[in-house]
Amino acid sequence: MDKYQNRKTNRLKEYDYSLDGAYFLTICVKDKCRILGKIAEEAAGLVQTVELSEMGEMVKLHIENIKMYSEFVKLDKYVIMPNHVHLIISIESGTTLAYKDGSPRSASPAKAVIPQIVNALKSLTSKKYGKSIWQRSYYDHIIRNEADYREKWEYIDTNPLRWGKDEYYL
Repeated sequence: MDKYQNRKTNRLKEYDYSLDGAYFLTICVKDKCRILGKIAEEAAGLVQTVELSEMGEMVKLHIENIKMYSEFVKLDKYVIMPNHVHLIISIESGTTLAYKDGSPRSASPAKAVIPQIVNALKSLTSKKYGKSIWQRSYYDHIIRNEADYREKWEYIDTNPLRWGKDEYYL
């Protein structure tokens, strides 16, 4: 029996993920392995930062180049943790994903820009290693208002400080 046969999707069935708006995403490393970096304490443990590994630096490069996937996509905020990544991505004047020169890329059903971006990010970062470094699927949250946006922004800012209590800390 296929172990993914009964897997529940966390996407909203009727939602068009190419609509304008902001999205909070969490993408996890396969088996939650800490391959993207480590948490380092500074100033007697008062500040915690993420020291990226070589793989983490490569992921950072691809995240910071998300804009190349579409002129309508904007990276608002992100943090790379030892075994996962959080991002806030905004779509403005949403259309199907296109190359910078305007030529269309193949669109998935419902013109799902967010899944296309996540797929591209996972594919490009895994390609160098010859195998996927990411778990199947990802978490997304459609940001509904300014308060929700500020809450997700703060969550990203403070994520390294909460590492020991993080649900992804193993």
